[in-house]
Amino acid sequence: MRKLFDLFYQCTGVSTDSRNISPGVLYIALKGERFNGNEFAIQALEQGALYAIVDEDIAPHDPRIHRVENGLLFLQQLANYHRSKFSIPFIGITGSNGKTTTKELIVSVLQQQYNVHYTKGNLNNHIGVPLTLLEVKNNHDIAVIEMGANKLNDIEELCTIAEPTHGIITNIGAAHLEGFGSLEGVKKTKKELYDAISKIGGTLFIHKDDPTLMQIAPQIEQIYYSSTDTTANVFGQLNRLQPEVVFEWSNGTYASEELTTQIIGQYNFTNILAAICIGNYFDVSPELINKGITGYVSDNNRSQVIKTAKNTIILDAYNANPTSVTSALKSFALIVHPDKFFILGDMLELGESAEQLHMEIIHLAESLGLQGIYIGTIYADIANKTDRIRGFSNKQEAMDFLSIGQPQNNLILMKGSRGIGLETMVALL
Repeated sequence: MRKLFDLFYQCTGVSTDSRNISPGVLYIALKGERFNGNEFAIQALEQGALYAIVDEDIAPHDPRIHRVENGLLFLQQLANYHRSKFSIPFIGITGSNGKTTTKELIVSVLQQQYNVHYTKGNLNNHIGVPLTLLEVKNNHDIAVIEMGANKLNDIEELCTIAEPTHGIITNIGAAHLEGFGSLEGVKKTKKELYDAISKIGGTLFIHKDDPTLMQIAPQIEQIYYSSTDTTANVFGQLNRLQPEVVFEWSNGTYASEELTTQIIGQYNFTNILAAICIGNYFDVSPELINKGITGYVSDNNRSQVIKTAKNTIILDAYNANPTSVTSALKSFALIVHPDKFFILGDMLELGESAEQLHMEIIHLAESLGLQGIYIGTIYADIANKTDRIRGFSNKQEAMDFLSIGQPQNNLILMKGSRGIGLETMVALL
């Protein structure tokens, strides 16, 4: 296997997609329910790949093609082998909500002083993590690796590959319940990051205000961030939402002036403190930390503020689960605006608890005194059983309704699962 690993160092990189081959790469064939990368190995070579790794009998006499037992397993083992060559900090990050935004904030802070390698987009699964690790270079100072999970033991598997030295769990909530089975399943899986770092005596960054995270954290070095405990390593105070987060922070020896960010949401205040805490731990100066935080601009439909010709929209339509929607609604309720309403889309992948969890969101919106509409088959089914909400089975029905009133000068929160595609409505508002 070592000889096959060494092929990687003769190549310019790795590709698992025959449609995206650059000269000199190592092509690794992967298989899924609807594709078989082995079928494109020769094509990848013709397009410039230096070698191809396959797990089926493909051109056995071609010296450029090498067969292994399992292409995915080879990719993961190669990534772990490459990772083992580095002694830099590897920060693993997971959580039910906010992990991508937190990762980007951490990177924005650390990049003020270090050459940081990090997960691009949300390539955070059993394929994305290995591909990210294989891009670590000798000139990198720190690596930030995002880890996602859809079922039990996913994080343990990713930790075995990435071997993080430092770790942070943003939070633990009801997400992907179809795969985890219960909230306890989510907790157990996320805790696998803590467990992996505990085995090597690494360092954890912990939100001290979160009792669940405090309860499951092992007795290793713990660095805290908090908005309630002034003795934490980093303490922050949320001053207001306008709707962008305005806050102050301190670390025991330094106290910032009031800082205005370019991201919205009370929930993102905690993510900001996490990034500050990690930057502070790695000795980034307070001035550079502030620059990294205030200069960060969210994209990819995550907590974006979009001003259209008619309204101001808070677009948070990349993903949704009960925890993130609850946070979004509570934050929205704190924003002072004369005319505001929400557009909520279905929360997907919640299994048998879906209707109950959607009803809880409806009750929360009512208790906060918020007005809005609901889109998706789950909300529409609930609407058919009660006259308490206005629910639409699809976006077109909702747009037909909104076109009657033609909202002007409103602040509009849009929050829903990626599969609902609420972002396509922005141009019409």
